Amino acid sequence: MTGQPRIYISAGEPSGDAHAGAVVRALRRRLDAQVDAFGGPALEAAGATVLDRMEHYSVVGFAEALAKLPAHYRLLRRVGAAFRARRYDLAILVDYPGYHLRAAAAAAAAGVPVLYYIAPQMWAWAPGRVRRLAAVRQLAVILPFEEAFFRERGVAATFVGHPLRDRPAPPTRGEARRTLGLDAARPVLGLFPGSRVQEVTWLWPAFRAAAHRVLAERPDVQVIVAGTPQGNYPDPGAIRIQHGDPLPVFAAADAGLCKAGTTTLEAALADVPMVIAYRLPAVSFAIAIRVLRVPYIGLVNLIAGRAVAPELLQRAVTPARLAAEVLPLLDRDSDAARRQREGLALARERLGPPGAAERVAGLAAELVG
Repeated sequence: MTGQPRIYISAGEPSGDAHAGAVVRALRRRLDAQVDAFGGPALEAAGATVLDRMEHYSVVGFAEALAKLPAHYRLLRRVGAAFRARRYDLAILVDYPGYHLRAAAAAAAAGVPVLYYIAPQMWAWAPGRVRRLAAVRQLAVILPFEEAFFRERGVAATFVGHPLRDRPAPPTRGEARRTLGLDAARPVLGLFPGSRVQEVTWLWPAFRAAAHRVLAERPDVQVIVAGTPQGNYPDPGAIRIQHGDPLPVFAAADAGLCKAGTTTLEAALADVPMVIAYRLPAVSFAIAIRVLRVPYIGLVNLIAGRAVAPELLQRAVTPARLAAEVLPLLDRDSDAARRQREGLALARERLGPPGAAERVAGLAAELVG
């Protein structure tokens, strides 16, 4: 093509905004492009012109999501009109599948190629829905097994590596413990109940009670929570609550209780043996377990292809089970800790090298070239 490329990039929530911002920075090193966006502060800081702020659309909870549907449809109409007017040479959509699958269809119908970064986890819940990605020209996936899954179903997918690989190097264990005010000589149990309010609500009581059981058996253990400002952590007792960046908590921990999901990869990258927990309201869990299509719920186990870390689901998420599983992991020389670290090393290797945003920018440059 001739002239300055015109790119539209879209991210509907904070983590997607951060990933999209990294892509825009990488793109600017390759192209002199006009970049408009739906997003937030990270995209703005990267130099994109943010036309619509994600903060006006982000929601927590089912009822709130329903209330925001009209706003999302109005946004989709405006963006679709811009696609039809051929204002853009490429649409880059980052995660946020509820909205972005519709935006992809609107772009494709207008003849605008679509690069979708961070694929919907259809391999876990809904393989039959892969047909909804027919509008996507190129899918950039961040989990190693996703490339084959989507390609076998007719989607042009490329594994670009996981963006967690591009985070700054963590502090050493000693540095992290000094920063957090922890005793460098005593073991540390990290609690990672998640960043969303609902996740904390569902897991905190069991995590708290499990930690107190650990303390009853091992009074020398220090317990610290990677807390989020939105979360509520009542009655912590001797448990420390650390708000803000969770990286020092991962770096300081000898073992962890972790919510299923990306948290398990963060623990793997910090070489922290863990117990994985997953809990939902009863009706939601009954529906989820019926449609689940994978053998594990922990990403670290899915990537390693085996049960690296123990998983406790729903009613099994009890203080007694959590404490029993994590206690052996606090001894760094135990057989359980050593075996798990071997699996964590395998998962880290399979996450790919750093540079995910650079590789996504390369795919984008090809699509507008």
